[in-house]
Amino acid sequence: MHRPCSRPPGCGSLRCLRAGGSLALAWVALVAGSAVAEGPLVRYGDPVPRDVREIYDAGVRYLLKTQDVSGGWKDGQAGPGVTGMAVMVLLASGEDPNFGPYRVPIRKALRSMIVDQDPNTGFLVSGRGGQDSMYQHGFAMLALAEAYGTVDDRTLWDEPGSPKGPGAGRSIGQALELAVRCAVTSAKKNPLGAWRYSPDARDADTSVSGAVMMGLLGARNAGIEVPDETIDRAIKYYVSMTGSNGQVGYSGGAGGGSDAVTSITVLVYAIARQKELPQYQQALTHLKGRSRDPQPAMEGYPTYTRYYRAQALFQGDVDAWTKWNDGLVQELKKLQGKDGGFSGFSGRGGGGFGGTVDTALSLLSLAVNYKFLPIYER
Repeated sequence: MHRPCSRPPGCGSLRCLRAGGSLALAWVALVAGSAVAEGPLVRYGDPVPRDVREIYDAGVRYLLKTQDVSGGWKDGQAGPGVTGMAVMVLLASGEDPNFGPYRVPIRKALRSMIVDQDPNTGFLVSGRGGQDSMYQHGFAMLALAEAYGTVDDRTLWDEPGSPKGPGAGRSIGQALELAVRCAVTSAKKNPLGAWRYSPDARDADTSVSGAVMMGLLGARNAGIEVPDETIDRAIKYYVSMTGSNGQVGYSGGAGGGSDAVTSITVLVYAIARQKELPQYQQALTHLKGRSRDPQPAMEGYPTYTRYYRAQALFQGDVDAWTKWNDGLVQELKKLQGKDGGFSGFSGRGGGGFGGTVDTALSLLSLAVNYKFLPIYER
């Protein structure tokens, strides 16, 4: 049982608990130096390695410098999900989101995400030239879940220059509930109980579904009602896509997929509290075997793979994550640009999304070291 914070509502403390949620930032560890964990080596309050801090701080400076006046980020894959990734980076740093140095950028970004949300469907869309898809919706939903209860939004829309649109004036909680409704409705329409690019899609893949599932699971952990049926059907889909050797398929059938979708699947099983499934153990064993090299060669879009692999290993085997994380830090140290960003690199695995996405995903793969985001708890 988590101990609730004794401070008044809206105090902005990162140690506050969300009602019914999971934002337990290990107050004992932070105040008394004790270890709070569900397993070995997970010590909340341990010093963050200097290399991690330096990489992260430089990356944050890049994101702050490239934030658009609208509050979003416009390079590459622009949209509410991309903005959500950047929001999670800022929240994961441990700085107070209400009184710290990132207060204004976080609030601008949240308004940017919410203002164009469809009031009827709840679909988080971009009305400013971005890209609309369930990928964007899923990542934006997860960011709203992580911000819910930690960002005091009582005056979110009172600030000068606040954008106008269908979602103007909506609270983070209201936007999150609408976003959950959209994802649940979409799953009900889908014969597989999962998701693809469109909310009305009749097919599915494990990558898009992972983005949406993590958003739903984050919302559920934050205290938002998410139907068990929706989660259960999606888990059945992932079970059907997990091969006997633990490799997970992208779409169409079990097995044969990339390390990214196997990592996504391990993470989904873990956060959905399905670690007793044999498919979870099979997928985790496969992923650990692929992660013995601290930084194994990866398929295209390596930042995406690192983002999910970091969380999956942390949830599944802390020892395996620790060894792999040491290599990750050194790899990212080499790849980071002088401006603090990660973009356009053609190292092992090749491929890239663009400055904002590659930078945000790279930093979020390191954010497990901070253990501040609720979704990174074990």
